[in-house]
Amino acid sequence: MKKSPRSKKRCMWILSSILILLGLLVPGVRCVTHPGASHGKDESAPLHKTLESAGLTLAERLRRHVEKIATEIGPRSYTHLAALREAEEWLVKSFSDAGLVVRKLGFQVGDQELFNIEASLVGTQSEKPALVIGAHYDSVDDCPAANDNGSGVAALLELAKQFSSAARSGKRLTHTLRFVAFVNEEPPFFQTEKMGSLVYAKACKARNEQLLGMLSLETIGYYSDEKGSQRFPAGLGLFYPSTGNFIAFVGNLASRSFLKRSLTIFRAGSSFPSEGASLPAFIPGIGWSDHWSFWQCGYQAFMVTDTALFRYPYYHDANDTPDKIDYERMASVVTGVALVVEELAR
Repeated sequence: MKKSPRSKKRCMWILSSILILLGLLVPGVRCVTHPGASHGKDESAPLHKTLESAGLTLAERLRRHVEKIATEIGPRSYTHLAALREAEEWLVKSFSDAGLVVRKLGFQVGDQELFNIEASLVGTQSEKPALVIGAHYDSVDDCPAANDNGSGVAALLELAKQFSSAARSGKRLTHTLRFVAFVNEEPPFFQTEKMGSLVYAKACKARNEQLLGMLSLETIGYYSDEKGSQRFPAGLGLFYPSTGNFIAFVGNLASRSFLKRSLTIFRAGSSFPSEGASLPAFIPGIGWSDHWSFWQCGYQAFMVTDTALFRYPYYHDANDTPDKIDYERMASVVTGVALVVEELAR
């Protein structure tokens, strides 16, 4: 007998809950990773908003990037091609001005050539696997997409500038860093052969490249101190806080060790509230960004996110504008992610 949609949904909820419980309770089956205590566990505690000495300056730079891509450029998709081209050229110029080696990696979509933008910093041992840090720069139709994913793009640019500046001052890392702005993450290309990150990951695999891993910066600018502001896929709310004031590191089971190491580094150097999960990829939301593409090619990857639609009221909405973003908290996240990148690539 064919199950009704409601029955299927209930079965999925039960299966997800069972798997998560097994991961928490049964040794050797761990699905959810919590290396160390999250600073966000005590929901009655005040939020840690301490920034590095340059944090407020960083927050302002992040604001300018988001306003540029969301307000000045605006919706940028295959049906807003002129804006997509403008975003593409702005990224090329921004990376180039920061002193990185930039490549426009084109592929055909219909009668148009679209581009992933790769900016590289070659490590002192270039034969070692590279670390990829990525964010998609396209948007859904008719959406300014300040948070999804102007926030990720802004973080990508600031991380690239920071490490480029350090390299010029003689502080080069062992592993090569690749900062990649991906096109076509949003529908109708999401998880299709024309998704920019999948095109990129497949090219890496075709060259038999061994990557250190991939970090996807996806929707990282919205935070709330209101209880009940955070939601989760079925079953996960049993194990995570209901206040949306944290950043999440989210990956699949195969990326568990990579995610765990990265989250441990983040927590060692940052007081910002954080949560982590390595879960079966079929759970809704776990693979909803460019890290999914790298999983398809056998690479370890995870997403750094504010959890998007599970928290953000303006997800894929015309009201996803720059005024919705908390730039100081976002700066704290970027500072913490910089520590992760530095330690991984050291």
